[in-house]
Amino acid sequence: MNLQISEEAAEWYKNELELEETDEVRFFVRYGGIGGHQPGFSLGIAAEAPSEPVTESEVHGILFFVEQQDSWYFDGADLHIEYNGETEEPSFEYN
Repeated sequence: MNLQISEEAAEWYKNELELEETDEVRFFVRYGGIGGHQPGFSLGIAAEAPSEPVTESEVHGILFFVEQQDSWYFDGADLHIEYNGETEEPSFEYN
């Protein structure tokens, strides 16, 4: 699995979460939500340090990652995060 995040999406997270360079953002599986890759689940985010990252991507000095314990959610798919100008928030695509 690979994690790709566009510069625009990374900038959105930086502004929304008031992040600075060298900060870290975890994408984790949560129960419920809309538009997830697995029915009944969606992605949550947390500003925290990695412990067992399965994939990571650094943009604008910020490390975005997914932990090993959440890898089942992606079922071998890659995660691409882009900024959606219409909704003014990130959008997720699983390939």
